[in-house]
Amino acid sequence: MNSNAPAAVIVLAAGAGTRMKSKLPKVLHEIGGRSLLMHAITAARGTAPAQLVAVVRHERAQVIGHLSEHAPEVIVADQDEVPGTGRAVQCGLEQVGAEGGTVLVTYGDVPLLDAGTLRSLVAEHESSGSAVTVLTARLADATGYGRIVRSEDGSEVLGIVEHKDATEEQRAIDEVNSGIYAFDLAVLRSALGRITTDNAQGEMYLTDVLAIAREDGGAVRAVVTDDAILVEGANDRVQLAQLGAEMNRRTLERHMRAGVSIVDPATTWIDSEVTIGQDTTILPGVQLLGATDIGADVRIGPDSTLQHTVVADGAEVTRTHALHAEIGEKATVGPFTYLRPGTVLGRKGKIGGFVETKNARIGESSKVPHLSYVGDAEIGEHTNIGAATIFANYDGVTKHRTRVGRHVRVGSDSVLVAPVTIGDGAATGAGAVIREDVPPGSLAVNAVEQRNVEGWTERRRAGTKAAAAAAEAQAALAAGETTSQESKEREN
Repeated sequence: MNSNAPAAVIVLAAGAGTRMKSKLPKVLHEIGGRSLLMHAITAARGTAPAQLVAVVRHERAQVIGHLSEHAPEVIVADQDEVPGTGRAVQCGLEQVGAEGGTVLVTYGDVPLLDAGTLRSLVAEHESSGSAVTVLTARLADATGYGRIVRSEDGSEVLGIVEHKDATEEQRAIDEVNSGIYAFDLAVLRSALGRITTDNAQGEMYLTDVLAIAREDGGAVRAVVTDDAILVEGANDRVQLAQLGAEMNRRTLERHMRAGVSIVDPATTWIDSEVTIGQDTTILPGVQLLGATDIGADVRIGPDSTLQHTVVADGAEVTRTHALHAEIGEKATVGPFTYLRPGTVLGRKGKIGGFVETKNARIGESSKVPHLSYVGDAEIGEHTNIGAATIFANYDGVTKHRTRVGRHVRVGSDSVLVAPVTIGDGAATGAGAVIREDVPPGSLAVNAVEQRNVEGWTERRRAGTKAAAAAAEAQAALAAGETTSQESKEREN
């Protein structure tokens, strides 16, 4: 076990977040493909704590449901009616079984805070033997933040003064409190038991622990992060967007430094969990979302959105929207293509322009090049689906599957009415409507003989432009036939 692993991390996620003006709890708003709360949980996980506790209250059911889905190992603590961060931590501490060690306290709305920063805080706290260590930052404009008042030699924190209570001299201090702490567990338990709500706000202040720890003879120190945005919270949608943009910038930079070419970072969005191989090129207007996994030597874009999609090495994806799809090695997709959930395209396969697929497995080197819908289907290797082919998978009540074999040629403008099977090596004629199975090696045709009803437009559309055009064309044809006949007579 890591010697600097904390006994517990307590994530405070009980607030209403009224400035978000939303039915959704603040901590469940997302940036970078994760909720604010899951960014906090991910950072906390990175410290390898013995216990991970989330303190909840506002919209409790929604928050607990989210944790159950994404972080089932998290222990939930309920904050009661007593307000204040001190009470929130006290409620969380009731779920901690350890007798000693370090307890980290952090927040569910600080999405850029990372595990490395938290590990450094714990390491510094334990190596210094402090009772409390607070994470701080230096800001050019510290208006509104609590100021860190240090001892004369700067080694200890004498107190935290809120902006509204600070003197002019204290307001000149640029070091501010992030609200993120490492506590000695025994010190924290003892101090919280002595905090009251006897103040103007009627709240239990967590900052009171620092004064109590000092009174008991413990040392209170600070660790300054040189990256202040790591400790910024998202209190409204403006801040949410700002932090999201900064997170995206850092994500893009990480991928570029790892060997990915991103042509236009200003129009590219990549979520936190996305993986991308070396020598892949991301063109402008691309969004890679969720748990998308991109291989090496891939070309994505322009103007493509891939969500929870796997793209194997060497593939090319152009102007495509894909969700829960798999694109094989050296396959090509697009442009103007929609891959819906369950689409699996094999190695060197092709799904071309204006094609929609859903719950379809398309074999190696098979092609659906143009203007087609392929739903609930299995297509074998080296098969070609002609332009404007429709896999009619729904009878109005039930979805059915279509199976197309290997080395099949489906003619343009065919309709395959499921459930139906086309055997290996078979073919369909252009415009065929396939309602019955086609045996291997067979050609299926069902077109009727063409019949032309002459004069129909003049009779049924009299007085229209179409009728006038038809009359003019017939006159031209008649004149042409007369001229041709006269020429033949002269030659004779």
